[in-house]
Amino acid sequence: MMSSSFNIYRVGIFFIMMCIFYKSAVDSLSELSPQKYFSTLQPGKASLAYFCQADSPRTSIFLEELNEAVKPLQDFGISVAKVNCVKEETSRYCGKEKDLMKVYLFRGNILLREFPTDTLFDVNAIIAHVLFALLFNEVKYITTLEDLQNIENSLKGKANIAFSYVRAIGTPEHRAVMEAAFVYGTTYQFVLTTEIALLESIGTEAIENAHFYFFHCKQVLDLTQQCRRTLMEQPLATLNIHRFIKTMEAPLLGAPVEFLVLHDTELIISRVEGNTHIEEMQEDEDEDVQSPDMDIQDDEVAETVYRHRKTQLPLELTVELTEATFNATVVASDSIVLFYAGWQAVSMAFLQSYIDLAIKLKGTSTMLLTRVNCADWSDLCTKQNVTEFPVVKMYKEGKHPVSYAGMLGTEDLLKFILLNRISCPVNITSVQEAEEYLSGELYKDLIPYSSVSVLGLFSPNMTTAKEDFTKAGNYLRGCVITGIYSEEDVLILSNKYGATLPALLLARHKEGKVESIPFANSRVQDIVQIVTNALLETFPEITVENLPVYLRLQKPLLILFSDGSINPQYTKAILTLVKEKHLDSLTPCWLNLKNTPAGRGILQTYFNALPPLPLIVVVNLHSGGQVFAFPSEQAITEQNLLLWLKKLEAGLESPITILPAQEWKPPLPAYDFLSMMDAAASQHPTRKEPECTKETNMQKNDKKQHEDKSTIRKEPVETLRIKHWNRSNWFKEGDKSFRHDNKEL
Repeated sequence: MMSSSFNIYRVGIFFIMMCIFYKSAVDSLSELSPQKYFSTLQPGKASLAYFCQADSPRTSIFLEELNEAVKPLQDFGISVAKVNCVKEETSRYCGKEKDLMKVYLFRGNILLREFPTDTLFDVNAIIAHVLFALLFNEVKYITTLEDLQNIENSLKGKANIAFSYVRAIGTPEHRAVMEAAFVYGTTYQFVLTTEIALLESIGTEAIENAHFYFFHCKQVLDLTQQCRRTLMEQPLATLNIHRFIKTMEAPLLGAPVEFLVLHDTELIISRVEGNTHIEEMQEDEDEDVQSPDMDIQDDEVAETVYRHRKTQLPLELTVELTEATFNATVVASDSIVLFYAGWQAVSMAFLQSYIDLAIKLKGTSTMLLTRVNCADWSDLCTKQNVTEFPVVKMYKEGKHPVSYAGMLGTEDLLKFILLNRISCPVNITSVQEAEEYLSGELYKDLIPYSSVSVLGLFSPNMTTAKEDFTKAGNYLRGCVITGIYSEEDVLILSNKYGATLPALLLARHKEGKVESIPFANSRVQDIVQIVTNALLETFPEITVENLPVYLRLQKPLLILFSDGSINPQYTKAILTLVKEKHLDSLTPCWLNLKNTPAGRGILQTYFNALPPLPLIVVVNLHSGGQVFAFPSEQAITEQNLLLWLKKLEAGLESPITILPAQEWKPPLPAYDFLSMMDAAASQHPTRKEPECTKETNMQKNDKKQHEDKSTIRKEPVETLRIKHWNRSNWFKEGDKSFRHDNKEL
């Protein structure tokens, strides 16, 4: 058996040979056509591409530097390519002359960042910028001392900080920090600044040079205590940072050191081999034990997935599809298909909900639950128009696929599937059947998933109106139960419910009432708008899941906070004001802290401490940010509420706080999820997005109108702040009602 000492010697010789080989054979920059380049992109793999005209003479210097960066970037798993554009090429990257002065960073086929070539002035700048873009979670860039203090306080007792100051982005020192973050970014929180004032506040001398500090925060349990800071005295270079961090990891010497003198080489070898055997046994025993630092993730979803990475899911409850089996399986059965990416945290988190759904439907559903890992079958996902993850689609024979766009949870997905079991709209054939439909008896097993049933009433000759309603019903499939009645005796129903044809009958099963809404000359999108509005409750309980729906109304929220169920008298008072049109300019709602504990954090933000409950506040999240509190000493009655709202209208009440007008921007364009949601919402025929999407020709017919809307709405509807707000606009709609009641008050 070869001795371990010889193994070490052999590894050393191999390392020297590799270094010599590296010096003599640096990889060169590959040159590809645009079509060839995009065909080589792999899911999850980073790639840097420079698009240029093949005969461009002014890029030679930059190409030399880019060529120097090829090998170092490949060591980090990042491919580099020069893409030669021809004059006939009209793609985004080969079109305008100004676009040819940029370098593009992709992950898979997703564009992460654009770099002007003048910022990538040398090999150090290229590597520094690319790693900085990819390591946005591992390296926090800050500009103020307050930012540093906030990070330090958040990591006390949890993790240590590697803090660095560099003179500018793209310098050799910046590259050194990024290379260190690539190795140690999951163990320590790297913090970077270029602000010399921040460095001065730490009290460092010789501030003209780059600095690297190690903040010992992990052992600090007292939040009032400052983390001990150690300055690296060597120049800021990759090797020096590595040595410094290893030194910081070493434990403090707290016990006497015993020296062992061995005079025989064999004794040394024997002792080393014996210790190695012991270490291997310990490694086997502690294989599943991870350093607590390794478990820390910036993203809560990613952290949850990481912590449960060894949990075995019963994947056999779903059918895994490939490019070879997809078409045959989907054609042969009604199928639900989950398109996900095995490398993405959200996908893996949703996969758990999808398996839970399979458990609930086991043996009770004719739908086949399947899944496609787009990390393995990217071409298949592209053919199915899957451009984001995760995505769920329902396939039925002879029909267009229906895309699910609701919450990524088991219950909402279950609702989508169950409501899709029936046609939308359902063809009602008699008055008796219509009455059973409106009472909820016809589909009583689905009432828990759709508290409102919609019935369209039409005369037999109303062909266009029926067609529009049918399209709207198909669009709302999986969201709400819809039916249609157009028999000769339709007047029996219209007379009973006071409906003027064509009309919608909305059966609200919780309240046990039916209301009628005429919609003559309404288009498909108008019908969808009416139904979507009908799904909103008059005085809803706000939860994490439904809050975005009510925020889209773009009205100030009147919130009743309670610690449990609310007093029926409070509900009656608010519903009376709603009925009398006093709250038309507000969205009245209530929040139960027992069901939604996040409400405690909201109240603490408003009041700095948890106030006595129940409590009513008015807050405009969309503009201004003012928060007003109903006086706690007053009883919650109709008259007191109305008087208080009148004071708000007149500007006689002072806000208890004003929410800061901060913008939450994504770290990279590819992570601008709100814009993606807004773009998707703008493709629907209503600004209140239903929880399902039907891929039909209706979208093509209304394309122009949707594009007009999308040009107007440049910011996502979920954005909580709009910079300008006029308090008088709050109550513009209810102004007449207030003046009418003013005489009596």
